[in-house]
Amino acid sequence: MKVIFHYDCGSWLDTQLKSLAAKGLYVEVCSEDDETRFHYLLETCDILWHVLRPVTADHINSAPQLKLIQKIGVGVNTIDIKAAKARSIAVCNMPGTNSQAVAEMTLGLMLSVLRKLSAFDRQLRETGRWRSPAGWQDDLGEIKGRTIGLVGFGAVPIILAPILSAMGAQVLYCSRSSKPDQPYRQVSKTELLADSDVISLHLPETAETRHWLDADAITQMKPGAVLINTARGGLVDESALVSALQSGKLAGAGLDVFAGEPVTGDSAVLQLSNVVVTPHVAWLTRDTLERSLEVAVNNVRRLIAGEALVYRIA
Repeated sequence: MKVIFHYDCGSWLDTQLKSLAAKGLYVEVCSEDDETRFHYLLETCDILWHVLRPVTADHINSAPQLKLIQKIGVGVNTIDIKAAKARSIAVCNMPGTNSQAVAEMTLGLMLSVLRKLSAFDRQLRETGRWRSPAGWQDDLGEIKGRTIGLVGFGAVPIILAPILSAMGAQVLYCSRSSKPDQPYRQVSKTELLADSDVISLHLPETAETRHWLDADAITQMKPGAVLINTARGGLVDESALVSALQSGKLAGAGLDVFAGEPVTGDSAVLQLSNVVVTPHVAWLTRDTLERSLEVAVNNVRRLIAGEALVYRIA
């Protein structure tokens, strides 16, 4: 079976992928930036292991032998599901494989914003100054004593909430369904916006959740609140967020995802000193890749054997 791994590949992962040839899986690595090679490989591939670069109807229709699009991760908003269904191509994801990594990155972004880590890093590297501006002291804070609102309560918040609680935060959450087995208080969107010092987004991007945090919602947030987004960029009205960060309505943000990806250097978000950014890598650890490969290879085995695929969504 011919497989495309549509992402960049380090030496450890490259070794793992090459070793799959012994199982009859011949994996071609294709950078997401190489559209020409991607189209060439699609002509003869059986399976696509998809990460982030959108899979369009054109891509799908360029792959006459394609049988399975396997998302390496959870969100499938980057796959043209309708086009895949029209070709009877299976689409699967792998919930839970990256939850630990995303939970840890979310905590890391919270701490980075509250402690101005990127600003201190830039100051010391670029200027050699040991003493920071005295005014920075006013903005430095801790997790303890803060109210943290989690939007959605799936696999990532289930890991993150007890960590935050153990650090001394009050944890709130809003979700379409209640979690009676969880000790945290479920509140409405309005209450979460008004009461949270830090809001962290953990929703899939759908027509219903797009711009969950829009200009109106931002006006309902606490002055000086912080936003963390390791879910999907489309959950936030980015222009409204930029305005709120520029005006001081919000103290800062930690963003791993953006309205348009990849982000270009002239993005307004990247010009803001009170924003900590990472390039959609909250999920990316060697541990995540190990778990993901196990699920992906198992689904290929199932496909060959004619068995039901795990986590099939289309």
